[in-house]
Amino acid sequence: MSNTETRPAEMRCGASLDEAPAAGVEVLTARNVPLGGPRAMNVRRTLPQRARTLIGAWCFADHYGPDDVAESGGMDVAPHPHIGLQTVSWLFSGEIEHRDSLGTHSFVRPGELNLMTGGFGICHSEVSTPGTTVLHGVQLWVALPEEHRDTGRDFQHHVPVPVVLEGGTVGVFLGSLAGDTSPVTTFTPLLGAEVTLVPGGTVSLDVDTAFEHGVLVDSGDVRVDGTTVRPTELGYVPSGRGTLTLTNATTRAARLVLLGGPPFPEEIVMWWNFVGRSHDEIAQAREDWMRGARFGKVHGYDGAPLPAPELPNTPLRPRRRVR
Repeated sequence: MSNTETRPAEMRCGASLDEAPAAGVEVLTARNVPLGGPRAMNVRRTLPQRARTLIGAWCFADHYGPDDVAESGGMDVAPHPHIGLQTVSWLFSGEIEHRDSLGTHSFVRPGELNLMTGGFGICHSEVSTPGTTVLHGVQLWVALPEEHRDTGRDFQHHVPVPVVLEGGTVGVFLGSLAGDTSPVTTFTPLLGAEVTLVPGGTVSLDVDTAFEHGVLVDSGDVRVDGTTVRPTELGYVPSGRGTLTLTNATTRAARLVLLGGPPFPEEIVMWWNFVGRSHDEIAQAREDWMRGARFGKVHGYDGAPLPAPELPNTPLRPRRRVR
């Protein structure tokens, strides 16, 4: 998904290795972001924000729906560019048609992962299909490390088989958890999984102590190691823990997306749909997009590409995490 804000903030997202994370679970609230005009979809953005800009290499998290497509108009994101990142699309309901400048024509469906690597430059479009009545899911970005941030374009698709546990199920789309490992390639160690919890159920998961984790709750009140995280909130868990205990505090099924990775050691600059290292690099990517260079073309989309917003006139200002 594109960040279609007309005046996107330019952010310097700092490495957190010099920070002293709190011992408990930090609860982050989302901000509402409209994607387009008056009938546009609204998304709830929990990453990046002033309190926390990265969880591992995860640098962007939008959570949307359930949206009645008859009212919202669904998703129709024209071709737009990316550099320096991987996009991770994960749906709970509905269907999205994906086309990119690799020539990929694929569909995002519930329980199926679409991962696209931007690297030096790619562009793609995303449109909800005519049969979609309710659209509901998450769109996530992963920052590429310096060594691989100019890598070539790529697209991967994976359908995980849910692991059934006593208190719920786990669908691992990236990394390893609950005895399952995704075959999808990433450039830093990552964890991405959908976890469902039965009413009143508890699941204890063995996790990598080097990872920090984010628990993005979609439905139900979920206690994360004793701290309640409510729908649309993101619970941040610092590294150093070998077990995560998730409890559904409601009488209905709960659902969440679990993200993780070791603290990202590099400082990145994010603006619009670009992840870079400097203002000049971002400005060059914008110029390349506007003159039709570098990113290739999307074939099969009925409409013009998205124009890039104007760059801000102010210099980059670091936004560091709260200690």
